[in-house]
Amino acid sequence: MLLRARAIENLAYVIAPAQGGLHANGRETHGHSMVIDPWGVILAELAAGEGVVIAEIDPSHRAKLRTSLPALDHRVLK
Repeated sequence: MLLRARAIENLAYVIAPAQGGLHANGRETHGHSMVIDPWGVILAELAAGEGVVIAEIDPSHRAKLRTSLPALDHRVLK
C-alpha cells in the first residue's frame, strides 16, 4: 500500500528548487524556486533568474502549529 502525506498533515516545510533559463538543447525552464511553510505560506521565492532562496524556519512556529492542528488528535499510534 502506497501512502502519500500532505505537508500540512505532517507539518512539513516544502523546499522547492527549480531550474531556470535557456538550456543548450533549446529547452526553456522558468524557475520559481521557493520555501513554503506547512500552511502554504511562501516564506521566500525567486521567481526567475539565477540566485539562492533562503528562509528562516522558526521551530517555535512549528510547535504552535502542532498544538493547533486538530488532525493530530485523531492519530492512532501503534
